Amino acid sequence: MHVSVTIKDVAKKANVAPSTVSRVISDSPRISEKTKRRVRKVMDELGYHLNYNGRVLVSQSTQTIGIVTKVASVHSFDNPFFSELLRGISDACHEKDYSIYLTTGNTEESIYREVVKMVQGKRVDGVIVLYSREDDNVVPYLRECNFPFVMIGKPVSHTSDTMFVDNDNVQASKEVTDYLIGLGHQKIGFIGGDSHYEVARDRLSGFKLSLSEQGLELPGDYLKNIQSGKADAETVVEEILQLTEPPTGIVITDDYNSMKVMRALEDKGIRLPDEMSIVGFNNTMIARLSKPPLTTVDTQSFQLGHESARSLIELLNHPDMMKKSIIIPTVIVERESCIRLEVQDTDPEQDRTPH
Repeated sequence: MHVSVTIKDVAKKANVAPSTVSRVISDSPRISEKTKRRVRKVMDELGYHLNYNGRVLVSQSTQTIGIVTKVASVHSFDNPFFSELLRGISDACHEKDYSIYLTTGNTEESIYREVVKMVQGKRVDGVIVLYSREDDNVVPYLRECNFPFVMIGKPVSHTSDTMFVDNDNVQASKEVTDYLIGLGHQKIGFIGGDSHYEVARDRLSGFKLSLSEQGLELPGDYLKNIQSGKADAETVVEEILQLTEPPTGIVITDDYNSMKVMRALEDKGIRLPDEMSIVGFNNTMIARLSKPPLTTVDTQSFQLGHESARSLIELLNHPDMMKKSIIIPTVIVERESCIRLEVQDTDPEQDRTPH
């Protein structure tokens, strides 16, 4: 017959008081590391497993972190960037023995209701919001409830008193646009994501900054957006190819959308990179697998997720700590989706073709 092991059994074998075992379980700083190691060894030997429900009642902690996805989490799973974020969060939570509770709603309203349930029902200790967008009702609600949360992305407001993890998206976008200009491209298009999100606006700002510093024009027709419910990759590509002078290079703010654009271009008979150079963002698995392999900005998505979870757990353990922001550096990963434009040489001597 299976007999469950109690704290008293552990205390007896480890030759300590039951209260000491409880303190080891809650990782109390009052207990020495040596004692903690000894007690934990006995817990393993006896097969003692913490009763989490009992622990929640005692400590009011669920050891669970809520994750709030963008609207249409169904589509989020298609995008490897989301999976990488989740992998980073999961890794950091595993280190600290936290579980994950994921929103599954497919409308803003349903996600908001899930967050209210998480908070009111004390289902989670804190929340990671995987986006930053205007007209959002989740973040203001969390602020109002004074509920611990960390954002991935720069907050639209209250920047100084909000904990967040992000890249410098303006700088990253400027650098990758500079990269295309350095390859001789002067007609460069931009395909953004949903402009409600801060990340999309920042990357557009960086793109425009690069062009203005280099004194290059930006025709309005060169700016496009792929937005759910509105334009898709096929429509955007059709519009670009109908221009009198289509761009020779395009900055696309997401590998996932880059892949869709590349496929649409190839369907139209455009050879990549010979007739169109493409750069993306995030350096996800599909950037390596695309054809040609995609030059992209590595936003270190795993690290973004990992740092957001670490920061939240730190905030949960030290509620009075100063709110901090962490900026994860980015780097351009060069692959084969860009080509150097040869400068047209007007010297007639050079123009002779051998017969």
